[in-house]
Amino acid sequence: MNKKSALVNEESKEFAAIDLGSNSFHMIIVRVVNGSIQVLSRLKQRVQLGNGLDEKHHLSQEAIQRGIDCLALFAERLQGFTPEQVKTVATYTLRRAENSDEFLQAAKQVFPFSIRIISGAEEAKLIYLGVAHTQPETGQKLVVDIGGGSTEMIIGEGFTPLLAESRHMGCVSFTKAFFADGKISEKQFNLAQKTALARIEDLSWEYRHLSWDAALGSSGTIKAISQVIAENFSPDGMITPKTLQQVIALILKFDSMDKLKIPGLSEDRVGVFVAGVAILSAVFENYRIEQMRYSDGALREGVLYSFENQFQVEDIRERTVTSFIKHFWIDKEQGLRVADTAILLAKRYQRWQHSEQVEELLSILLAAALLHEAGMVVNHSGSHKHASYLLQNSELPGFDPMQKKLLATLVRFQMKSLKQLDLLKGSRYHSQDVRALVIILRLAIILNKSRQATEIVQKFALDVNTSLNKWELEFEAGYLDRNPLTKNDLNEEKSILQTIGITLIVQ
Repeated sequence: MNKKSALVNEESKEFAAIDLGSNSFHMIIVRVVNGSIQVLSRLKQRVQLGNGLDEKHHLSQEAIQRGIDCLALFAERLQGFTPEQVKTVATYTLRRAENSDEFLQAAKQVFPFSIRIISGAEEAKLIYLGVAHTQPETGQKLVVDIGGGSTEMIIGEGFTPLLAESRHMGCVSFTKAFFADGKISEKQFNLAQKTALARIEDLSWEYRHLSWDAALGSSGTIKAISQVIAENFSPDGMITPKTLQQVIALILKFDSMDKLKIPGLSEDRVGVFVAGVAILSAVFENYRIEQMRYSDGALREGVLYSFENQFQVEDIRERTVTSFIKHFWIDKEQGLRVADTAILLAKRYQRWQHSEQVEELLSILLAAALLHEAGMVVNHSGSHKHASYLLQNSELPGFDPMQKKLLATLVRFQMKSLKQLDLLKGSRYHSQDVRALVIILRLAIILNKSRQATEIVQKFALDVNTSLNKWELEFEAGYLDRNPLTKNDLNEEKSILQTIGITLIVQ
């Protein structure tokens, strides 16, 4: 029995990270398997701790009790965990509360794990770590997190924050200050926006001078704004000065929070949404941000990734793919054979519609080639559908939601019928580029179907006409005669591609 326990502990470890925010308490429990994080459960309780903080920074008994009740619930889920497996951090409200010790003493009665109240600077660095470990962007990143009581702004590169600031302005505290009566007006919105701008304008030059390659936003406020944009203005949910102004115009059509019904806005965000939008509009103006994408990673993910040094791998996507290969017992050698052929084909394809995305597209094609056999672990029959389901429903750090959807689409249509092919309309990828990737992966799989017995093919020409409806694949002399099964599979592929208007010529 002891040997079995030792084996389990060696192969997988469970950890919990808890974030005691001003608006909500969050807990995430994970298992570390094959060097990657597997989420076991997420719990979120809307505690609204910040609503109980008065002007003298005294936390009310009602707010304290709400927090303690939530911690008692978390403690139930954490039975069997050791103190070393749990990290709990508290942010703005408990940082500011003069009677935070009263909360901590009450918490000890129901929650047998230590709670650490972190500074704004440390919160900012942990938020950056959470984003850096879960997003695919390289180069320098600007990360913005609007919490209940504070807003964190960080520029970093890799896993290292270069500038990290936290300012006292959040969706809960600004709601209390500017929208306490539940009324919405342009005057109050502008006042909230100007107040936020005044609190960060001293950072403008230093941040813009350091610059960034990508801007990312984390946590509930920015997620809510992105969802509203996706539902009403732009399917990709990208936040730009234009889409942000559209959100503001939409808000100002209402005169009270009670009437604020917007597609994409969940009920639990209504009360703090307007203040959050005002803060983000100030951030956009101050730093002259051109576009921002929502990131799933945030403070609690940063806490999680601080548990072990093994996560300090620069290529997050590579770490995710490697873990997936191990977890689902994928034939890595076959994946590499398919990947080599797919990349060769892709480099000879010269009809990309969005040429600036080619590097990104090839990276996702590479991942699809390496992971295309993941569904074999479920059943050989319908393995392409199983693989797509596994990818679509797994945590994939290093892939943003649109990249994850493209990856699952490529794997889903790696074989058999293309009649239901989803070209991801409304996404940032051109439908013709998506179709090209699907065809390239299918051809690469066919050319490597004999696995280790496959004759490595490198001498071939690929030509696609300007109308993108005729693909000509020419091999070196004698290749098709030496590989009759491959020739037969390519002939079958001709018929399948014809169903989507593609003529494949093989010679």
